[in-house]
Amino acid sequence: MSHADLIIRNAHIATLDPRTPEASALAVRDGKVVGVGSVESLHDAFHGPDTRVVDMGGATVMPGLHDAHNHHQIAGKGDLMEIEFLPTASLDQIVEMIRAYALELPEGAWVVGGSWGSTLIAELSEAHARARIDEAAAGRPVLLVDDSHHNKWANTRALELAGITAETPDPVDGTIVRIAGSNEPSGLLFETAGLIVEKVMNELNPMTAQLWADTSERGMQILHSYGVTSFMDAGVSMDLLVAFKKLEDEGRLKSWVVSCLMANNMIFDADPIGDGLVWSGEPYRTEHHRPDFIKIFLDGIPPTLTACYLEPYLPTESHGAHYHGEIAMPVEELTDWLLRAAAAGLGAKVHCTGDGSVRHVLDAAEKVRAAGHTTGLHIAHGQFVAVDDIPRMARLQVTAEISPTLWFPGVIYEAIKSVIGPERASRMHPNRSILDAGGVVIGGSDWPVIPLPNPWLGIEGLVTRADPSGQFPGTLWVEQALTLDEAIAVYTTASSKAMGLGDITGSLEVGKSADFIVLDRNPWQIPVTDLADVTVMQTWFAGEQVFSR
Repeated sequence: MSHADLIIRNAHIATLDPRTPEASALAVRDGKVVGVGSVESLHDAFHGPDTRVVDMGGATVMPGLHDAHNHHQIAGKGDLMEIEFLPTASLDQIVEMIRAYALELPEGAWVVGGSWGSTLIAELSEAHARARIDEAAAGRPVLLVDDSHHNKWANTRALELAGITAETPDPVDGTIVRIAGSNEPSGLLFETAGLIVEKVMNELNPMTAQLWADTSERGMQILHSYGVTSFMDAGVSMDLLVAFKKLEDEGRLKSWVVSCLMANNMIFDADPIGDGLVWSGEPYRTEHHRPDFIKIFLDGIPPTLTACYLEPYLPTESHGAHYHGEIAMPVEELTDWLLRAAAAGLGAKVHCTGDGSVRHVLDAAEKVRAAGHTTGLHIAHGQFVAVDDIPRMARLQVTAEISPTLWFPGVIYEAIKSVIGPERASRMHPNRSILDAGGVVIGGSDWPVIPLPNPWLGIEGLVTRADPSGQFPGTLWVEQALTLDEAIAVYTTASSKAMGLGDITGSLEVGKSADFIVLDRNPWQIPVTDLADVTVMQTWFAGEQVFSR
């Protein structure tokens, strides 16, 4: 028997393999697990003169975590190149941060970043808000994104450069929010309206292929610091496909990556999209990158009244009492996309934030499954699902991909509550019901919509349904809480299978990639209210240490 390259010993290893759930040692060769068991048995079988032995001092080791929905390159770009603040920041705080940040920029440079909270929409719609960021930016154009990354806030200079005036009509699937009593743009730009400014900004400040690769790599490095070794990027452009290939060729792609190629687009400045993009992924397939999904935006978000609901929103002056939101494409067009994708062997991730759009997906899924296709279908966000549709999700093998901080109280929950009322808003994320019906739940951060891609925040929230930070009191539909093992599966074994990586990673067993993390404590031996404090000390990908705290 050949010797191992690496032996991990003296560890409490939670393998997540039900056949061998615990071990004290792990042997690795050529980036794959070749042995799991006791220190003595693995030493005798795999130790050789060139074997590296790492003693973990009794620390807890478990498989690398999965993030089934993020925008890692956008987050990496934000970390390297943009202003960043939390969605809990007030307008006063944002103005002062812009003022300080602008001082470090050359004259005329753009102030770009985010994210401002959805709860600020009413305040930012007023004329004084735009005037305040104009003054703070000292003549520089400003474009800031909200906590959903669906909406943007631009100052006067940015609107001028983009040619947006009182006469500019709203684009398809977008809204230029006007100052009350006039047609003058407030600076708030919902959905596709934000792309008008973003396109101009990108034309004036183009990203090079090197920057695409560097910001992608930075996003992966941040994910490694939270123990994430596999992820789905849920909005991939041709530029990012090229970046993945460049990173792989240069030996810098140190994660399992599944791409979701955009069939339509409401929030990203990308060209091409649709048929010009989704069938073009195969030349960019590499050992570590799989362009295996398409991405469809089926609705918007609740705070801007663009999510599609079965029941109407609370009455407003502009929409009345019978407004159910918006849908980006009819079910016939959605069905056509899903059938064509499935015939090409591609799965689909469909953005749905209202229960009406979820029902559209399930109606389309009936036809996809009837045609004999078994490719993956993910409902991205899965936050509102009608009671009658929960068993349909299980029967049709439609996966609920869910994103914290939406299953415990927080900023976005408060914004949703204001437009559909507290009773309906509290019935968010029926995760327990989906699992009990035989469905599948997987975890995606939607980072940078969620400020930190830390799965342990989500894991604690899944178990407690309470805000791990304690900033927002109470619980959100506590009857839908999961057990700790179920919550960990959401970020490991369940996600790996749903992402199409179950044969490669997700558990520590012979033949799989040696993707594992070392924790500062054993999550199975601490109070559930301390789970968010679990810290990743080391991250290993394919037998290589890619992060050390």
